[in-house]
Amino acid sequence: MLPAISLGLWHNFGAIDDYEKCRRIIQTAFDNGITHFDLANNYGPPPGAAEETFGKIFQQDLKRYRDEIIVSSKAGFGMWPGPYGDWGSKKYLVSSLDQSLKRMGMDYVDIFYHHRPDPETPLEETMGALDLIVRQGKALYVGISNYSAAETERAIEVLNSLGTPLLIHQAKYSMLVRWVENGLLDVAEKNGIGCIAFSSLAQGILTSKYLSGIPGDSRAASGRGNGALESNALTEQILSKIHQLNEIAQQRGQSMAQMALAWILKDQRMTSLIIGASKPEQVVDSIQCLKNCDFSNDELKSIERILK
Repeated sequence: MLPAISLGLWHNFGAIDDYEKCRRIIQTAFDNGITHFDLANNYGPPPGAAEETFGKIFQQDLKRYRDEIIVSSKAGFGMWPGPYGDWGSKKYLVSSLDQSLKRMGMDYVDIFYHHRPDPETPLEETMGALDLIVRQGKALYVGISNYSAAETERAIEVLNSLGTPLLIHQAKYSMLVRWVENGLLDVAEKNGIGCIAFSSLAQGILTSKYLSGIPGDSRAASGRGNGALESNALTEQILSKIHQLNEIAQQRGQSMAQMALAWILKDQRMTSLIIGASKPEQVVDSIQCLKNCDFSNDELKSIERILK
């Protein structure tokens, strides 16, 4: 259902001041075969800004292609003050999606996710809200994000009992963050649900950007937040791994980023991955990973040795 590469319109997208630049990023993605655009209610700043910007571009450029594109959004993090502006209650999820649709100027989203588990709200209520949203025609499919393997199995069970099967799980997954390999991918495969990765470049660590240290003009150096990499995340150990991985990437004829993305897609259990971009050129560069997603046994062994 989803293309191998999806475009995430995250916090950095909402923070791009130049509307025309945002527009060129989306146009470049669409012109290069990306038809899935992933958002959430809280992406900004301020929260909702990414959806508003995308909505304007959608109305201007993509509306006539609505039947060819997939738009997803989420709710589960803090969006407005009070007890019904966060987490996973039915009131929050339904109200939040109504607001998201208004911001984007759409009648429905293709996929609506619950963004994170809610320890206080019964899972039956949260999944019941997703079921209701589909029956109301506000979403075609539902997903979850940031759920553990056990929580995912329970969500699958509840949604199946309601008649609205879980379509997909969106999980943080990269060479440096591999928790999904400890059960979640097995749950997805066993139950026939998709898995889509986010943050597969580890906030830019798995690119050539930091091979020579932290650039003075980077978000990591400025500490501007909104998903910016913390400078203390770039330890000597991590930098050493990046340099070794980069050598393998060069031998494969790929950039470090392209290899990191290809490494995610080598697993047939991965449906897609989401890339972020602050300029059109980054979209084009990331897509090139699809030219070589095959790894030899020797390459895989070398990568595992580096990552340990």
